[in-house]
This record gives sequence, structure tokens and C-alpha cells, in this order.
Amino acid sequence: MPPDRAWKPRVGMSRESRAAEQDRAAGGRHERAIDLGEGKFARASVTLRLYRRTRRIRAYLRWSQSGETREQYVGEVDKDTRAANLERAWSMARSAGHVTAETVPSGSWATSPASRAVMAGNKGRDTKPERLLRSALHRKGMRYRVSVRPVADLRRTADVVFTKVKVAVFVDGCYWHGCPEHYRPATKRAEFWQEKIAGNQARDGETTAALEECGWKVIRFWEHEDPLEAAEIVNEAVKARRAATLLNS
Repeated sequence: MPPDRAWKPRVGMSRESRAAEQDRAAGGRHERAIDLGEGKFARASVTLRLYRRTRRIRAYLRWSQSGETREQYVGEVDKDTRAANLERAWSMARSAGHVTAETVPSGSWATSPASRAVMAGNKGRDTKPERLLRSALHRKGMRYRVSVRPVADLRRTADVVFTKVKVAVFVDGCYWHGCPEHYRPATKRAEFWQEKIAGNQARDGETTAALEECGWKVIRFWEHEDPLEAAEIVNEAVKARRAATLLNS
């Protein structure tokens, strides 16, 4: 009987970890494409199943199409580890023509399918750093609003908002906002991306200034910063604003 490590995923793997596992095995997120026609693609995953009667591990492709889950049998795999079997299954699926590399649609900013996949993976909200910060704040008993405009008629959205005390928190991505520690300039279309990042930084400054003019306390963190330390900073700021409000009432 094949060992569990040859087909079972690790216990407690997050959705992000599972996606990263599939990306590594396939050779990149853009290599996991099912061609749906008319320039549309679905992103597939490989599922490994152990059939105890035959003592064989079978690999299947799974993807979503028109709201339904589709499945395609790929073949049997017999490697010693799950990672090796996933990699083998993706190779078999590619050789059989079941999957293809996603192409870059016309008008896209990306210069390659790989860069487009990275861009697509950078979500605008509910990122992992945001969720970790919110969890840390919640454990402190703090209640807040998520992804709302601190000022209704100002088209700026903060990641975490404490409305009563006017504290707005932003968690900035290291690439898109030009983190001084982790930002690495693009090698392709360098001028375009430099202008893009500079524009984001300028908008960040304008947002902070506009909110401060309206009496808000603005706190910004980089995505790489410790969420527990960030939560403590936010907690102190909220308590200070609340105390000031009581003092002036």
C-alpha cells in the first residue's frame, strides 16, 4: 500500500498553501490553465486519490466551469512523495493536452503569463496580512469596519476603520506601494512600472493628507510587519483618541 505521504495533503493546509503547492508542481500558476475557448481559461488543480482495492494512486484534474465542478482522469502515479506525484500528474496532463499555458489577453499590462499570474494573485482586499491584523485586533476585543470609506464623499477606502474615534488603518503591499526594504524594480518595462509605483505612492500621500484634514488619525503598515505589533500600535492609538474624546466632551 502506498504511504500516506505519497498522496495525502498535510493536515491543516490553508487554501493559499494548497494553491502554492499546485503552482510549484505545475511549473507556475499560468501553467494550470484549461482552455474554455474564446480566450477564456479556468485554473485547474490536481487531486490524488488512493484506491485501496488496487493499491494504486490515481490523479484527476478538477476545475470550475459555468458554476459546476468538472473532472478529468489523468492517470496513475507511483512516486514516493505527494510533491513528486503532483509534478508527475501535471506533466502527464500537459502531454495529453488536457491543460495549456494561459496566454496574455490583449490590453493586459502584463508582459508574460507568469507576470500576469503574479499580478492576479495580488488581491485588492482581504489579503493575508490584512486578515492577520484583523484577527489580532479582534483578539484584543476591538471592533471595527472593514474596507470602507472613512469619509463618505472622499473616494478613498481604508482596510480597517474605527469610525467613532476616526482611526483609519492601511496595510500596504510591499510591491505595489514601493516598500523600501522589499520592493525590487521590474526588469521589463521598467519605466512603466516605476511610474505605476510612484503613482501609488503619491496617491497614498494624498489619501493620508486628505483624511488628516478631516480629523482622522491615519496609520499605515507594510505587509511584512508583525501583525501583533501592528495591532498593539492600533490599540494604543484608538485608546488615546477615545480618551481625548471623553476629555473634550
